[in-house]
Amino acid sequence: MGRFIVIVLDGFGVGAMDDVHESRTKDIGANTAYKLLASYPNRDLPTLALLGLNNVVDCNVSRLKQNPNANTGTINLKHQGCDTFAGHQELMGTLPKLPRVNPFHNSIDTIQESLEEAGYFVERVKRGELAVLLVEQCVVIGDNLEAELGEVYNVAADLNRIEFDSLLNIGRIVRANNDVARNIVFGGRLDATEQLIDSIEVRGECIGVNAPKSKVYERGFQVAHLGYGVNHLVQVPHLLANVDCETVLVGKVADIVENNHGVSFKGLVDTEQILSIAYQEIDKRKHGFICINVQETDLSGHRQDPDSYWKVLEKSDVGIAKIMQVMNDEDVLVVTADHGNDPYIGHGQHTREKVPLLVHKNGINGVCFSERATLADIGASVAEYFGADLPESGESFIEPLKLFD
Repeated sequence: MGRFIVIVLDGFGVGAMDDVHESRTKDIGANTAYKLLASYPNRDLPTLALLGLNNVVDCNVSRLKQNPNANTGTINLKHQGCDTFAGHQELMGTLPKLPRVNPFHNSIDTIQESLEEAGYFVERVKRGELAVLLVEQCVVIGDNLEAELGEVYNVAADLNRIEFDSLLNIGRIVRANNDVARNIVFGGRLDATEQLIDSIEVRGECIGVNAPKSKVYERGFQVAHLGYGVNHLVQVPHLLANVDCETVLVGKVADIVENNHGVSFKGLVDTEQILSIAYQEIDKRKHGFICINVQETDLSGHRQDPDSYWKVLEKSDVGIAKIMQVMNDEDVLVVTADHGNDPYIGHGQHTREKVPLLVHKNGINGVCFSERATLADIGASVAEYFGADLPESGESFIEPLKLFD
């Protein structure tokens, strides 16, 4: 066995899941990849084409040709909604739990009291009947407006006014006093803290900072994701450590997946930097699991910016090609996504879509993976490849498809 490499193109879905008519009517008609290929018919992604992207997307106006030798399929999301944190926990083998939906206004009193008991100066900033918390005049706490509404809280800060370690202390108090699926603690070096205040918006029952609008990602961005009810002991990085196999996480996956025994490159957003680090890590080791998240695709979807999205795909295509050049006959590469983020859908949130499963291994051609039930199948396949115990969820696609005969 060699290296098992997983590249997650964040938000790069391949068509609305069958259940959106019941669960997410606003995502009916979502198809991130198809719409992008159709909108840029004369532009190429040669590496993704080689891996079989258009076998899955089937966009007949695109210059990307289908490749009969590619190994392809699609994967459904098992978690409710379409969340990056939940998607990556699922990919690592977690059996998704039903998320708690609890808009921030239901938790604001408890969180404010806990912060004040800890000695923080806390104010409320209102928009209509709803309010966020402003802590020490530089940290805004409220709903996340980009993920599933009511399932994620943000703790956002101007890092010119507070150190990230101090911000994390605030985030841990918030985390201890609510039961939604995820709390995101993040900040950037803003021109003025008012950028956060001016970006506060109300969406239905939820209120929070419109993070892309605030420009918090653009300079000195740092982030930590604090999950609820995730057992890392049944996930791939821990299971691989039990068989002396190292896990390397690069990009946003490193921020949200626990990897105590491996190597994690956290707080990275720039696509070229992420893929360069990934290449270096792959090139210097002959054994191990390397998982990479390309986040700027997702950020482009949130901004509803197709042109930016396509440019990130082009950068990713170049980076994937470079990684493939150092793969040997034992290595496996999987290119996938964690959900959709259709930049044409008319809202800036994730879209509940199936994701591509593009698999490359020298000497293996034309394998059809069909439509799989959960992202955890990737985690199960990684575990089986390295001879580790299987995670709590997922069905490996290695042995049934005879990939390693």
